[in-house]
Amino acid sequence: MNTLTPGGVPADTSTDHLTITPSILYFGTPVVLLSTENEDGSANLAPMSSAWALGQVVVLGLGIEGQTARNLRGRPELVINLPAPDQWTAVERLAPLTGCSPVPVRKRDGFRFERDKFAAAGLSPEPSALVRPPRVAACPLQLEARAARVQPDVSGEFLIVEAQVLRVHADPRIVVPGSQHIDPARWSPLIYNFRHYYGLGSELGHSFRSRTPR
Repeated sequence: MNTLTPGGVPADTSTDHLTITPSILYFGTPVVLLSTENEDGSANLAPMSSAWALGQVVVLGLGIEGQTARNLRGRPELVINLPAPDQWTAVERLAPLTGCSPVPVRKRDGFRFERDKFAAAGLSPEPSALVRPPRVAACPLQLEARAARVQPDVSGEFLIVEAQVLRVHADPRIVVPGSQHIDPARWSPLIYNFRHYYGLGSELGHSFRSRTPR
């Protein structure tokens, strides 16, 4: 009988693994709502889940035919909004929508055009300080940024965007009082785990580099 880890998962008692070919590789990544500016000056809002940070740069992976990709090619300003777990329903309301008209061929099966995505998701915009696209008012973390490099990936199906963060807005409830640090005990990102939504579980420990040890 296999022993169980504290999380209830069978302990690794062998080196045998299955060789599989999953259709997607969203192995637990944060959900982001990207605000960008359309050609007519209106705002586009799009959910995505391929985002990670290097210092003050956030690397984003986008579908190459989407409205967000089109916008960033011509207007590099954006806001990277990070929703909390309880906002997953708003994210999911955005998921089948596109700001492209006509709808791109690859999206015609299951997507529909929507001009006012903020209203469709039940979210409110608020002005940004340094960029033209608005922030998502309800998101606890909002990163105003500018796309410094936009290029296709090796497959030609996606766009890789390197966005330089210009300003960070944080809900005071998730900031360590008197500091510039996000309190990891109070902030839980919305995680997209193989197309299912999750929040974080209880803390397991902290890195030796942590500035907010508990």
